[in-house]
Amino acid sequence: MSNSRENALPVVTERSEQELRALAQQTLELAQRHGADAVEVGVSRSSGLSVTVRMGEVETVEYNRDKNLVVSVYLGRSTGSASTSDFARTSIEDTVRAACAIAKYTAADPCAGLADPKRLATAALDLDLYHPWPLTLEGAIDIATQCENAARALDSRIKNSEGATVNSHEGQEVYANSHGFVGANAGSRHSISCAVIGEQDGAMQRDYWYSAHRLHDKLQAAGEVGQIAARRTVRRLGARQIKTCRTPVIYEAPVAGGLLSHLVSALRGGNLYRRASFLLDHKGEQVFPDWVHIHEQPHLPQASGSAWFDNEGVATQARDLVRQGVIQDYVLDTYSACKLGAETTGNAGGVRNLAIEANGGGLEALLREMDRGLLVTELIGHGINMVTGDYSRGAAGFWVEHGEIQYPVEEITVAGNLKDIYRQLSRVGSDVDMRGNLRTGSWLIADIAVAGT
Repeated sequence: MSNSRENALPVVTERSEQELRALAQQTLELAQRHGADAVEVGVSRSSGLSVTVRMGEVETVEYNRDKNLVVSVYLGRSTGSASTSDFARTSIEDTVRAACAIAKYTAADPCAGLADPKRLATAALDLDLYHPWPLTLEGAIDIATQCENAARALDSRIKNSEGATVNSHEGQEVYANSHGFVGANAGSRHSISCAVIGEQDGAMQRDYWYSAHRLHDKLQAAGEVGQIAARRTVRRLGARQIKTCRTPVIYEAPVAGGLLSHLVSALRGGNLYRRASFLLDHKGEQVFPDWVHIHEQPHLPQASGSAWFDNEGVATQARDLVRQGVIQDYVLDTYSACKLGAETTGNAGGVRNLAIEANGGGLEALLREMDRGLLVTELIGHGINMVTGDYSRGAAGFWVEHGEIQYPVEEITVAGNLKDIYRQLSRVGSDVDMRGNLRTGSWLIADIAVAGT
């Protein structure tokens, strides 16, 4: 096997960006010649390497190299879309013809169309998102092996492994539309992960850990990732059920992001105009305690969710979603905004670097403040009713007394209504999970129903 990534990961260059821009422009012109009133095009290239080592042996090696062109045409208020992975001119022409043919048979929709030209981004920002990793296959295998070995060596109760994985990905994309907008982005994302299985008295537990960043040299060390995965697994051994009760609950930061995600879903335009959200007509309403501040930061350098324009070319901007506990705005693209009689918020493609401000210390400080209750470190299932806000998730974690973890618990359910859970939020910890697009510390909820024995 070659130790070079030259054939797996092409370096993003000015020339490759120019090629994608030229393809986008060519597609726009072809669509307009076929009678399209408006057109938008997305062109992308990406490549990556993924290596998994399990029980000391290489289990999988995956190279991927992808390219894609998507064109959407508008004939009046009727739209059609088609895509291709072949960048030959004849293939692009066929794709444009297919999109136009679809549009001819699509019912007109008064909200179909491009974003308002006045809202399109005009100033490109360098957000420092592209940092390729010159990683050889042998190097990736070595890192994954180090990670898994560190996990398996930590404790004799680690009996099995689901493996350690090293991923490296980079890509480039260009979006253009017939309003004259052209925007380009290049980005990278790298990660190291590990999951192991522990056994004690015939009972087994599993847990994992991972590190992810756009810069490979900002990843946690492979051995550290493996040791954290093993420690998290071992501490779950001997888990038991608890009695059904109402109790304070801390959601550890990696799972607290789910509560933030449910908020975003409830404020998303598609759910709002379909009247499928428990926060319908809640703009200007108090949903959280008055100290809560949730805001979007799309221009953070090197952050996973950063972008200077959204998927429609609209300029992104820092903004508050919740201020002093009150819903300030929704999460809208052009189509959903039109359906609601509003304007796009620059969120085609979702929110970007959404963060909730901390008002407490780290996890240990939150445990001391809670004194007695449940620490949730894993959630299972998808028991969320977005229309009513009813919430029920299987959970595992730890029972806490006198501010200290006493023993692991499993086979329990946390349940309530998301509106009540948000109102009961009393602390957000400073232990912020920075690995993804939703940034939050641990959440201390004053009171939740927990079903056990």
